[in-house]
This record gives sequence, structure tokens and C-alpha cells, in this order.
Amino acid sequence: MAQDIGFEALAEDALLLRFGERIDSELNARVQAAAARLHQRLPQLECVPAYASLLLRFDPSSWAADDDAPHRHLQDAVNAVLGENGTIVATPREQVIPVCYGGEYGPDLADVAAHCGLAADALIARHTAADYRVAMLGFAPGFPYLLGLDPQLAVPRRHDPRQRVPAGSVAIGGSQTGIYPEVLPGGWQLIGRTPLRLFDATARPPSLLAAGDRVRFQAIDEDSFRQLAAAEPR
Repeated sequence: MAQDIGFEALAEDALLLRFGERIDSELNARVQAAAARLHQRLPQLECVPAYASLLLRFDPSSWAADDDAPHRHLQDAVNAVLGENGTIVATPREQVIPVCYGGEYGPDLADVAAHCGLAADALIARHTAADYRVAMLGFAPGFPYLLGLDPQLAVPRRHDPRQRVPAGSVAIGGSQTGIYPEVLPGGWQLIGRTPLRLFDATARPPSLLAAGDRVRFQAIDEDSFRQLAAAEPR
């Protein structure tokens, strides 16, 4: 597992592990596996996975020796841990996200379906049939980038990004799908909306989803959306 990993010191308390340079499910699986192993064997580290890299935050004083080279000592420890035999099985959480598709909740659904050469119902069926994995959280707190989108549903981002995308909007941008956790600007194509709250700074953990989670979307109607939204803490 430790082969072909690049190391880069980003700050006095941060070390970046580079596994590659592309968006790829197998590459991201390596990142997630490394994060799970390091979390178990070096729990004092903070592990932040991305698509093809893993950021390690650490206390420099805990890794400095007589030569005062904390990054090198941490790199040696990481190489030793990732080079160990055996596997660590991390059981991903399974998350079901209810989504009301189309209409005011997904104003770009019809255009996306037309671009893909599908009827709206067929697009929804494909979007809900896929098994997604949270590759990383980024852009904004709690925003999940999901791998696993049906290739036929890949569409370009909008030419005219919106200044305000409603919280909970489920969107497609290129070959990815994601969910806006708050009211944010954005240029992804909006196909639906979930009533669930994805990020709450007062909750522990604050994010509903985490890197490595498995996600399935479930289509709901407007009445169900309103009922679930009313039950969500605000």
C-alpha cells in the first residue's frame, strides 16, 4: 500500500500524501483504505481524505527528535504502517438520502434529461439505482463529492452559475453528483432536493455524511418532502 505515494510538507503541522492525479474510484479506495489504517494505527493523526490524496494534520512536537525533523519522522512512520501485511476492514456506513426530484426542487432536471437523451423518469431511475461512495467532503462544510454516477448522466456544469443554490439541492456536475449543504453559489445542474440537513455546526459529528460512506438516493414526493423537512432540527 505504501508504494508510489508522494509526500509533501504543506505546513509545519501538515503532511500531504499523494496517491495519484485523477478522479478514479479505485484510486480513491486506496486513499480511504490508507486513512482507515492510519486512523487505527496512529490515532493521534487527523486524516482528511480527498479524491487522490490524504492530508495528515499532526502535532509537530510529538514527531520531532534530536534532528528536529517531524515531517521526515512522520513519513517514516506512515511508510511503516502502510507497508504492514494484512488488511484493515473498515465497514462503511450506509446512508439513504430522500430526494424530491424535478419541479421547484430540481429546476434543471428536464434540461439534464434532454441532454442525456432520457425521459425525466428514466433519469431519476438511473440516479436512484446507483451505489455511491463519498469520495471526500469539500467546497463547503459538509458538501459530499460522490463517486458512482451512471456515465450516461454526466453533464457539463451550467454556463451561468447561480448565486444562491438552496440547501439540500442534489446536483450533477460533470461525472460527479453532490449535495449542497447550505445556501451557496454554484454551477452544478440541480435535479432534486433532500429535506435532510447535511451540516450542523452544533452537532457531533457536524456532517451527516463522511468520506467513505455508501449513499443511495430514494425518490420521494412533495408531501413526504414537507413532512421530513418539518421533522428536521433547524
